[in-house]
Amino acid sequence: MKKNLVEFIGTFFLVSAALLGGGPAAAATLVVMVYAGAHISGANYNPAVSLGLVIRGKLDVADMIAYWVCQFVAAICAAFLVTHLKGPGSVTTFHLTHALVAEVLGTFALVFVVLNVATAKANAGNSYFGLAIGGTVLGMALAFGSFSGGAFNPAVALGVALYNNDWNHLWIYLVGCFGGGVLAAITFNFLNEE
Repeated sequence: MKKNLVEFIGTFFLVSAALLGGGPAAAATLVVMVYAGAHISGANYNPAVSLGLVIRGKLDVADMIAYWVCQFVAAICAAFLVTHLKGPGSVTTFHLTHALVAEVLGTFALVFVVLNVATAKANAGNSYFGLAIGGTVLGMALAFGSFSGGAFNPAVALGVALYNNDWNHLWIYLVGCFGGGVLAAITFNFLNEE
């Protein structure tokens, strides 16, 4: 119960920050929320990260499913809050292939960093994991955000789709984020034989 509540809180503030302030606000929020919740839930706040951790063997499937429910419900609540504060969003247009590639690459980088700084034996007990994870989100948002909006997180994508009332492009984020997360976990497992 406590782990699920932390996943809800962290994801809620992450999605709210993404909707209100874009990539840099999401990155800064992620840094502080990782430090606030990592000792309780592992601070996934991202269904693609949770999936990567299952593939890595650091999270069981039952926890992943519970986290996914909390993460997606938090995204819905954040979208409703931001809609209440700002009014409804507007539909954005972009090149579908570019957006898909951007989401795969950005999510790959994020999940790869999470697995390396938060689960690798060589980095056990480090104090920089939150900065590394948040810094990755910032870097990927600056690099790829103009192509896709820079969600790199299916929960953020759900919040954006709900806020903008645009369901036509949600599949790009689901495929891109989960695909990038799976590729990162496979790559991590190949590189780390522990």
